Amino acid sequence: MRTRNLVPLAAVALALTAAGCGDDDKKTDSASDTGTATAKVASATAEIAVKTTPEGAVVAVASRGKPTVKALSGPEPKKLVVKDLVVGTGPAAKTGDPLTVNYLGALAKNGTVFDTSWKAGGNVFPLTLGTGGVIAGWEKGLVGMKVGGRRELIIPPDLGYGAKGSPPSIPPNSTLIFVVDLESIG
Repeated sequence: MRTRNLVPLAAVALALTAAGCGDDDKKTDSASDTGTATAKVASATAEIAVKTTPEGAVVAVASRGKPTVKALSGPEPKKLVVKDLVVGTGPAAKTGDPLTVNYLGALAKNGTVFDTSWKAGGNVFPLTLGTGGVIAGWEKGLVGMKVGGRRELIIPPDLGYGAKGSPPSIPPNSTLIFVVDLESIG
């Protein structure tokens, strides 16, 4: 996708409405070509980057600030879905790198947020990629992400918390949606 410009949220809403976009019953997403569904991500407080897909669809993406996540529409994917919502301009993350991220995690079936680093005080989350300190969906899904970027990960149960879940917030066999901002490497 190419970034076209940065505009305030109200202007994006107006542009999407005028273009006939934004109707929840008429979702267009490049991932739908692969038979998977994706979540819509937006922020009510951040500026929005307006992008176009190769197919010409207009997509609004929060450039920074706490995201919100809606439940998936359609079937849950069986494989990890990685989607750059904002492509960073810094170095790319690789296995063994210490990372600092902000994130929001939600259940794919209903969009319920079960964890976020955007709690009061704005705590970032440190991790070292490839050491098993986070779920496999993160270990695989954050490789190649650039500093300053925002990435959506749709993680099937086998790369998340599996048949056990993580009670009480994450039921067994849950598909998860994470929106991750890569703040720094090192």
